[in-house]
Formats: sequence, structure tokens, C-alpha cells
Amino acid sequence: MNGTSDDASPDEPAEPAEPAQRGERGAPAEPAVGVDVGGTSVKGVLLASDGSILAVHRLPTPSPDPTGAGVVDTVAEVRDALTAHAQANRPANRQLPVGVAVPGVVDEDNGLAVLSVNLGWRDLPMRDLLVKRLGTDVALSHDVRAGGVAEARTGAAKDASGVVAFVPVGTGIAAAVLIDGKPLVAGGWAGEIGQLLITHGEFAGQRLEEVASARATALRAGVASAREVASAAARGSAVSQQVWNETVSALADALAGLSVTVAPSVIVIGGGLALAGRQLIGPLGDELARRLPGLRVPELVPAAHGDAAAAVGAALLGLELRV
Repeated sequence: MNGTSDDASPDEPAEPAEPAQRGERGAPAEPAVGVDVGGTSVKGVLLASDGSILAVHRLPTPSPDPTGAGVVDTVAEVRDALTAHAQANRPANRQLPVGVAVPGVVDEDNGLAVLSVNLGWRDLPMRDLLVKRLGTDVALSHDVRAGGVAEARTGAAKDASGVVAFVPVGTGIAAAVLIDGKPLVAGGWAGEIGQLLITHGEFAGQRLEEVASARATALRAGVASAREVASAAARGSAVSQQVWNETVSALADALAGLSVTVAPSVIVIGGGLALAGRQLIGPLGDELARRLPGLRVPELVPAAHGDAAAAVGAALLGLELRV
């Protein structure tokens, strides 16, 4: 579900987008705006009542932005572009629900952007800043937890019940744990599995995401992307096969710890590494099962919402403000 490109002009109107795959569970009753603040771009989607993405608008992320003012203004620009699109196609007599997902450590319960190294944030009252600038209530969320909401409610795990985990493996690694569709927050610290320190073997002293992220996997193999590692491994490259197996093993260790702690029925794998499909899901599932003798092994599935997951999840959370 690709939207406009990163270099889209700020003056361009919100562009229409292809419909998102969507089930009936959690279907919104009115359009909503969801915004995902990324490291390079602020991406917004207009989510229709049937769950399709009506429009996408993207602007560059101002960075660093220690006061948050630049990001908040950019979010407002994205919201306004999407609202204009909605009103052009469906008259509205009130503001649309808005959800915003931001990176780093986020305390949704207290509306705080606790920490974002890339954007220079520390303990910013982000929800209050957004509410003041946008003039409406805002559902604030962490980007990975918002993505988890999208996958659990309307994506790859929409038919699952109980506990679901969403683990995007891209530039970094993180996890969202959702219980009956509600994300576990724990003051913003839940799900930081990428920061786990490996204490044994060849990679002792490194964090999980320094070994098993898509970026780290590509770097160890000396290529540009994790997809290239997967392709080379499939063609029989010994170096790529070793790197791929190391990544799978490290991920399986982390997912096993997650599994024995919260017992998810489904783990949704997203991010760049998931683009390998069965080449990742198959061996990762086997390694996970090997680490969980006599225990329930969660089903592993690839993410359905792609890079729109956080924005879609933010829109769904925004709709909850109207309930």
C-alpha cells in the first residue's frame, strides 16, 4: 500500500490511494485521519468507513525538532490536506477523528513523547501540543503499537483473539503486544525487544537489532538490502545463507522469550525483512517451535498493511475518541 513518494511537493493535494485490505471487525463508522511521524517523512492517510484508504499525503519530517513544534505543524498540514480531500468528496459538519503515531518511547496514557533520539525529543507533552495546534482531540500512539492495532483489528491477525504480537523488523526491531485489540503500553516501555543485549555466542555484547534487523542483516552480508541477502541465500551463496541463518536464530530467541511471557496466538512479522515471505516465516517458525518444547507455538504470519500500518492504526485509535 504505497502512497505518495517521499519527495512529494508540500503544495500537492492529498492523492487517492488503493484500498487497504480490511475485514468487518473494527470497521469505522466515519472517515478518520491517521498520521504516522517517521524519521524521514510524516505520512497521513484518510481512512474511509469501509476501511479503504481514500487518500495519502506525505511531507518531510523536520529533524531535529527538540520542541516538537515543527512536527506538530507538519502533522497539521497533513491533516488539513486530507480533510480538504474528505470534504471535497463528502460534506462534513464536524472535524474528522485524528490519531497520530510517533516514534521512540511514547507514554500514550499520559500523552508524552518520552524519548526520541532521532528527533531530539525528551518528555514532550505531545498530545497537548497536537490538541492545541489541531483544535480537536487527538489519539496519541507509538508507531509500532499503532501498527499492531491495524494488524490485530483489520490486518493479518484480524481473526485472532486474545493476545497478538506485531514485530516489525526493519531499520530497527520492536514489538507491540495487543490484548483483545488493545495495546500494552507500560509507561511507553513495552515491546522494546530490539534493545535486548545478546550475552552469548559470536554476537555477545550487541543488541538484537544490531544483529537481526533488516539493516544489520544487509550490512553483515555486504549488500544493500535484506531482500538481496534472502535472494542470494536462495541461490546458494554460503555467506548469505550463514548471515540469514544467524538473523533467523537471533529473532527466534527473542520471539521465544515473548511467547513464553505473554503467549500470543499469532505473531505478525512486518518490516523490510518480512518481504522475504516464506523464506523468513518458514525457518523462523521452525526455530521458534524448537525453542518451545511442550508449549503452544504461535502462528507466524506476514503483515498485511505494509508501510501504511501505523497510519491506519492511528486512524482507528482516533475513531475511539468518538465512541
